[in-house]
Amino acid sequence: MFPKIRIRELKPINLEGGYLIDGFPSVGFTSAIATESMIHTSQFDLAGVIDSENFPPISIVKNGEPNFPTRIFVNNDLKVGVFLSYLTLDQSLHKVTAKTMLNWAKKHKIGLIVSSVAIKSSTGNEEIIGIGSTESARNKIKEAGLKVLDHGIIPGIPGILLNEGSISKQDVVIIIFHTDGNGPDFKSSAQLCMSMSKLIPGASCDIPSLQKEAEKAEIMIKETQEESRHLSDSMYR
Repeated sequence: MFPKIRIRELKPINLEGGYLIDGFPSVGFTSAIATESMIHTSQFDLAGVIDSENFPPISIVKNGEPNFPTRIFVNNDLKVGVFLSYLTLDQSLHKVTAKTMLNWAKKHKIGLIVSSVAIKSSTGNEEIIGIGSTESARNKIKEAGLKVLDHGIIPGIPGILLNEGSISKQDVVIIIFHTDGNGPDFKSSAQLCMSMSKLIPGASCDIPSLQKEAEKAEIMIKETQEESRHLSDSMYR
């Protein structure tokens, strides 16, 4: 049986012509930390939850309240939505997750999807590069002052977003950043958050508070991984 992902919207969403950020964790948790920082800085509201029979059956308790590990946050004024997750998904779920994201973006008439992928580097390379699914997306990268990738391989959810976006003419931008892979990577998180804010008008990053958010996000993600590891192992056999 093919895996299915369900989205349950909890409040009205108006993102027509706006933006969707992919906040699923990648190497070093940088993408999840950067999106979490943006959510806290720019006053996003919980607007939906994402669930699947293939996700570990866990609840994330924060400030005494239970939360789904994968949620949708929205700022209708900025017209920005975020898929934020504490789950590091198994590779078998990457395609269905990316296609679910694309379908949701189409439903809400999203103009641009922004995702990211990490490259492990121990040399301190700070160059941020972008790749776009369409000519329009590549122009957005240049307008943001980022270099456009000419040749390379983009894995996982970001790679599927690029491929499918190029066929459906959905603008997708993938930000490629460097990390040492040892979370929490404050520097990479700050660079990624600032790069996303260049692509998304009105979105901002509170860099002074990023370290605190990074520490909290890393602890939560690691605890989620630890609690769900044995469950995931049995599910993905």
